[in-house]
Amino acid sequence: MDCVACGSAAVTERPERTARGYRRFRCRNCGQQYNERSGGVLNHTQYPSDMIALVVLWRLRYRLTLRDLAEMFLQRGFIFSHEAVRDWEAKLAPVLTDELRRRRHGKGGARGRRWHVDETYLKVGGRWAYLYRAIDRDGNLVDTMLSEHRDLAAARAFFRSAKSVTGQVPDQITTDGHGSYPRAIRSTLGQRVVHRNSAYKNNRLEQDHRGVKGRIRCMRSFKSFDLARRFCRSFDELRNFLRLQTRHNQSVSAKRRRLLLHRRAITALAILDAA
Repeated sequence: MDCVACGSAAVTERPERTARGYRRFRCRNCGQQYNERSGGVLNHTQYPSDMIALVVLWRLRYRLTLRDLAEMFLQRGFIFSHEAVRDWEAKLAPVLTDELRRRRHGKGGARGRRWHVDETYLKVGGRWAYLYRAIDRDGNLVDTMLSEHRDLAAARAFFRSAKSVTGQVPDQITTDGHGSYPRAIRSTLGQRVVHRNSAYKNNRLEQDHRGVKGRIRCMRSFKSFDLARRFCRSFDELRNFLRLQTRHNQSVSAKRRRLLLHRRAITALAILDAA
């Protein structure tokens, strides 16, 4: 572990550990002493990193409010407020999102080249906002983007983001009848992309909207746009990562379902814990 002060690799590990059990180091160049948590987003937090990671994972995964989580961990002897949960989510959720998006880059193959694109409505600060979402024909997430407007600029921004995160251009895109999509597809993805305009052929995506809509229902809308944008993207990325079916209507046994879910949850916790 390089020095957090000068970046030097001339570091010596100390024999003693911190009160929380973290390893301690000393830089031989600048004399700075630090531990393995120093320099991270949770540097000055008084609670263990693995516990905070679990709080954030449960916050994104399950239909729990901020106060629900504070009450649940109170039974385990950890005393913190709902505002602490909000702060941890703000720090760790973007880290998890960026890592999961990085892992998805370039994956999908031929099956991921048929996209279904649609937008749904969310209440943010008393006003309606538009959540653009796209999945492929097997239900895997392509991208998510929250916008204050439903227009050509927003559609173009969404397709640029989807192209960036997937690392590929689709062969076919299915949308509803909104007039901004044809121009946005041609200008952002090119003339070769086949555009299907059909509300009925997007029923799978309409049903997929239920995931994020059902999750935020207990939150009673969002107070700020930045909070809503961060949560929606983090929720969709984690939901897609924990998704066990790689093909439409694929049958997964209960034993394999438990095994896969356990492995992926551990991976997500490791990403949060290392932040």
